[in-house]
Amino acid sequence: MTTSLPRSRRHPAAEQPPREGAPAAVVAVKRIFAAETGNYFLLLGATLFLVVFGLVMVLSSSSVESFKASDDFFTGFLRQGLFALVGIPLMLIAARMPTVFWRRWAGTAMVLAVGLQLLVFVPGIGIEQGGNRNWIKIGWFNAQPSEMLKVALVLWLALTLLKKRDVLDDWREAAMPIVPVAGTALALVLLGGDLGTVVILIGIVLGALYFAGVRLRILAVPILILAAAAAVLMSSGSGSRGLRIQAWLTGCTSDALYSGSCWQTVHGWWALASGGVFGVGLGNSKAKWSWLPEADNDFIFAIIGEELGLLGAIVVLLLFIVLAVAFVRIIRSNTDPFARVAVSSVMVWIIGQAFVNIAVVLGILPVLGVPLPLISAGGSALVTTLFAIGIVLSFARHPAEPLDRRPGAGMSEAAARRPSTVHRRTPPSGSRQ
Repeated sequence: MTTSLPRSRRHPAAEQPPREGAPAAVVAVKRIFAAETGNYFLLLGATLFLVVFGLVMVLSSSSVESFKASDDFFTGFLRQGLFALVGIPLMLIAARMPTVFWRRWAGTAMVLAVGLQLLVFVPGIGIEQGGNRNWIKIGWFNAQPSEMLKVALVLWLALTLLKKRDVLDDWREAAMPIVPVAGTALALVLLGGDLGTVVILIGIVLGALYFAGVRLRILAVPILILAAAAAVLMSSGSGSRGLRIQAWLTGCTSDALYSGSCWQTVHGWWALASGGVFGVGLGNSKAKWSWLPEADNDFIFAIIGEELGLLGAIVVLLLFIVLAVAFVRIIRSNTDPFARVAVSSVMVWIIGQAFVNIAVVLGILPVLGVPLPLISAGGSALVTTLFAIGIVLSFARHPAEPLDRRPGAGMSEAAARRPSTVHRRTPPSGSRQ
């Protein structure tokens, strides 16, 4: 006899009809959060906690600079709160979209994102901040197109690799059209001088290729080329980027570099060191009093370490670990290769960017200008990150099912032959007698 897969179980809240006389708003909220699995709530809860925690830390770290600029301690906090109020509903709306919606609009999103990135080079629209020409301003609206490019690249890579899942063993098939399209996007961001975003975009591309099933022997060639390019950049860099890299190579031990390229790094170390184990107390940071540049943005982790101590820094690390666990659980519970590649790319983006930001503050990497996801001040980064998590939540709404490891059943043949930490082995759901 043959047994079939058990029917997926819906969340109890999704099955129970609303009580008579219940307010319409309550019914609507219950429907929004009627998710299929606990993975949805794990990711949503960790995300919302990080956003709230980030708002508190932005209020603390930006209060002094906000008062200097506008005679109001709450300017930076209110601005970040406004973007949170935009990003969270956008995340919940994205979580309601079906997979076919993301497939249909992936190509269009990529074209629009590249078009917006081109606007940074248009006089009167593109503006330069901190040595990077990576912003656009149209009237009262300003944004960072490279953040939108991350979301578009995630969806486009997932769709492209889905179409090529059976020929990924051939490096020429794996390279076209990913190399020209993704290479163009990377080149546009690099021309604007935003090296930090380029690093994250490269991580997204390599992560998508790996989790789609491209073998490491194929990925080794571009990785070696990128490593050689990075070595050349570090040895012959010029301008502010080159000075930051040279300061990092010296370990910021030179007195001559203290008041220049090493100022931000050294004061970030001092902030972390002064926090000790328990911190100096929320709101009591000394580094934020114009000693540490970008205290509410790229170096907010230093303020967290100063005010909340080692324990607060560890809590932040644990929250990102929870995010990573939620991503992996969603990947393993989903049988759609498009969804798995998209979720993997978002995971590499957010967790990788958090690692880069913290590594910069600790001095492990040179200063790259990469914000801490969901925590640092920055409207474009917060809204697009929440939107990307909303896409992941839309995949998490489906119930977990066993994965079929056979080639062609939900994954590429190359991915089926290669062991992976993402795909788990599950016993067959039925047997034949």
